[in-house]
Amino acid sequence: MTSATKGYILGAVAAVSYGTNPLFAVPLYERGMDVSSVLFYRYLFAAIILGIIMLIRKESFRLMRVETAMMVFLGIFFALSSVLLFEAYKYMDVGLASTLLFVEPVFIALILWIFFHERISHWTIISIAICLAGIICLCNPGPGAHVTSIGATLVILSSLAYAIYMVMINKSRIRRLSGSTITFYSLLFGMIVFFVRTDCFTEVQAVPSGFIPWGCIAGIAVVPTIVSLMTVAISIQRIGSVAVSILGALEPLTGVLVGVALFGEVLTFRASAGIVLIICAVMTLVLTRNKK
Repeated sequence: MTSATKGYILGAVAAVSYGTNPLFAVPLYERGMDVSSVLFYRYLFAAIILGIIMLIRKESFRLMRVETAMMVFLGIFFALSSVLLFEAYKYMDVGLASTLLFVEPVFIALILWIFFHERISHWTIISIAICLAGIICLCNPGPGAHVTSIGATLVILSSLAYAIYMVMINKSRIRRLSGSTITFYSLLFGMIVFFVRTDCFTEVQAVPSGFIPWGCIAGIAVVPTIVSLMTVAISIQRIGSVAVSILGALEPLTGVLVGVALFGEVLTFRASAGIVLIICAVMTLVLTRNKK
């Protein structure tokens, strides 16, 4: 197997694994756990696992004072993105939420244009128009599908928060750090959000007894977090960020399949059209930016 083939496989694994977020989160909600408690355990165990991996690899944990302040800020945005998405699962179908989250590259392009004065091409404008059409379809998917304005707004804000997080990394001195170091401190400082939301961790709920709840906690810390982050980093090294971005289309598709197959969600014609439009918009944006 060639290096490129391994890169494509790992890129697909990264996208699919991240798309499994609702697979582990929804069963925990059904057993009475709230969003902050679920994410507290996700961030805690993911940070511990990633920290152990970094120790084994002898990777550096060192941060300069300015970098520490920046990482605190980044960690808060990282956690807010998670909170907004997981809250949205309570207000709309998880498959449609996963698709709306996929508009993040469009937000990145807009942020770079507005705040960093990067040139916006006609292809970017076309991509944004297609994306907006897809969002309209998803926000009004027709009978059988469950979408509320609150849910759609939460997902869009989640995507915006993550876009800001990504731009801040690429436009600051933080970019000199390794991906593992950035992720570790994003998880660690992201706990600040849950510290506030759970009244100094005093309101964190205990994990319900049984194999399924603990399996979901382990799964959400490992599969859409550690596995996704590690595989996407290796995949980018082997095949480049553009190819990985294209494979990222498997993420919303995974979310849709999980919603339909496991949670009985209805996939209407309008919702399907919205999914296709958003994926096409992001693919157009990624490919044309690469060409430029």
